[in-house]
Parts: sequence; structure tokens; C-alpha cells
Amino acid sequence: MRLELLRELMPGIGMVGLLTNPVNPVPDADGVLAAAEVLSQPLVVAQASTSQEIETAFESLLRRKAAAILVASDPFFNSRRAQIMALAEAHKVPVVHSVIEYAREGGLMSYGASIVEGYRRAGQYVARILKGAEPASLPVQQSAKFELVINLQTAKALGLEVPPTLLARADEIIE
Repeated sequence: MRLELLRELMPGIGMVGLLTNPVNPVPDADGVLAAAEVLSQPLVVAQASTSQEIETAFESLLRRKAAAILVASDPFFNSRRAQIMALAEAHKVPVVHSVIEYAREGGLMSYGASIVEGYRRAGQYVARILKGAEPASLPVQQSAKFELVINLQTAKALGLEVPPTLLARADEIIE
């Protein structure tokens, strides 16, 4: 979905970069690869599992003409958010992630599962377990609520105009 949103924001975008962590393969990266194939979207992948590798991967994506970068959902990348945002700003490249804090801290856009909803569901599971439910008997649930956050300050700095249809779908707009 993040790739589709990026294409809506940047129609005719050429190469898109995908930053992944080889130590922790995540399903959302596979989803981006599958979506790129279906959409015939040129996509280049770079991997990083250390801070130094993030810089190298970023440079590699830009050398390979990535017009924007999607960052895979990964705890390591979440912990390196400031580094990724600094690289994005220095190179003036749009970055899209699944975690809201990226957009709040200068990333162009985020689209992902609601963290608040996840905590609410976790609390419900804990309550059921405390009332005697067997943890193994509880169903695994996927997120049902996803949030789109768009940083208009970053869009403006990048010379991008966000279409009104995309703004209307946003859960949060940072001005």
C-alpha cells in the first residue's frame, strides 16, 4: 500500500528504492516487491543491518537513481530513525515508512498499523489471560486499523504537491 500511496503522490515516479534488513526479513518488504511487480514499478533493493550499512545502502539507492525510498518495517530501522531522516534531508529524497514517527520527525509520509490500536489489543489479551484464558487458545489477530500521516512541510521542501484526494484520506497532516 505504501508503494501505491507513493505513486499517487508522485505520478510517473521512476525508480523507487527499498531499504531492508537482511538480519530480520519482514513481510512488508515482500509486499512491496510483489506490488512493484504487479504495478510494473521499477524497484531497487538495498540492505542494511548496521548504522554504517544504512549510509552505504542509502548512497547505493541514490546512485541507482531511486527517486524515493521506502523503509521496511524493522525495529533496527526504527531505532535509527534520526540517521535515516538526516540522510533523507541531506540528499533531498522522499522517505516513506510504516511508523508514524517517521512522518512526524521529517519523513514525507507513513502508512502502517495503528500503534495505539495494537496496545489496546495487547491490553485486551492481557485482561483475558489474567481472567484465566490460556494464551495458546487466544487467536492471533492482524491489525485492522491503519493510519496515513503526511508531512506537508517535507513535501513542500521537496517541491511536491500533495493531491487533495490523498490529503482527504490522511489520518494526520503535519503542516
